[in-house]
Amino acid sequence: MKNKVLVVKGALLPALEARLVAQYDTALLPPAGPERDALLAAEGAGFEGLATSARLGADAALIAALPQLKVISSFGVGLDALDLEAARARGIAVGYTPDVLNDCVADTAFALLMDVARRISAADRFVRCGDWLKGQFPTATKVSGKRLGILGMGRIGRVIARRASGFDMEVRYHNRRALTDVDHGYAASLKELAEWADFLVIASAGGADTQGLVSAEILDALGPQGYLINISRGTVVDEAALVDALTHRRIAGAGLDVFEREPQVPAALVALDNVVLLPHLASNTQETRAAMAQRVEDNLAAFFAGRPLVSSAL
Repeated sequence: MKNKVLVVKGALLPALEARLVAQYDTALLPPAGPERDALLAAEGAGFEGLATSARLGADAALIAALPQLKVISSFGVGLDALDLEAARARGIAVGYTPDVLNDCVADTAFALLMDVARRISAADRFVRCGDWLKGQFPTATKVSGKRLGILGMGRIGRVIARRASGFDMEVRYHNRRALTDVDHGYAASLKELAEWADFLVIASAGGADTQGLVSAEILDALGPQGYLINISRGTVVDEAALVDALTHRRIAGAGLDVFEREPQVPAALVALDNVVLLPHLASNTQETRAAMAQRVEDNLAAFFAGRPLVSSAL
């Protein structure tokens, strides 16, 4: 008999969804509404597994509606949309997909950094709209040899630091505590890091503990020559404060892959010329998404075979 797995609609790549359908007794969980409520009421008691994503997650109410749930396998590295406490209280295993996306996320951080500092996207628009015929493009900001501050020296932060070495950048970081296996300098506070850095890259986890951590005070510490790069979670940055700092040029610019209320992006941000905006695509390469999908599948397979999860969040 196949194990029953509930798949959150829209959470997985179609190819992965098809593989899970072939391996398990599955059902698709619709978005919130009467259809979802009816499915959970009729079949919720039978599901042992849940496949979801970092974006769609699993809240306490959904977990409570699945009394036989034993394992959650999430597509993505973010955990702020997953109620880990509810899962822990029930002894539910939680798998996710770290490590396989580190390189692509770090690459995107540097792509944003290079773009906003050297004004690559702006220069592209300059050529396309015919402005080159009218004069020269304004000068931009050098990247090599500058100071890079990293908020969150975790898996991705470390890969970003390695990228920085290729640009002869000095790196410092801020975590809750200094790390013994990292050679880069440690800043005791985020404000101290921002005051020191030319570029501040946000690579921390999301969730309540980091919400609004990059505040107006931190942005002012970064200063009018400083750049903010965020490939973490939009909630880590006070978005209203960021808009204000960019509008009044209290920081030089920003490169953003994430936003506070995705996919909604403030019109004020869209209107600015000193910010580069991406639609949360840091891990969005064919190779990385395929590896993430495989990790979701492997976590489920490991659990149902009685083995430890390949990547456990608990």
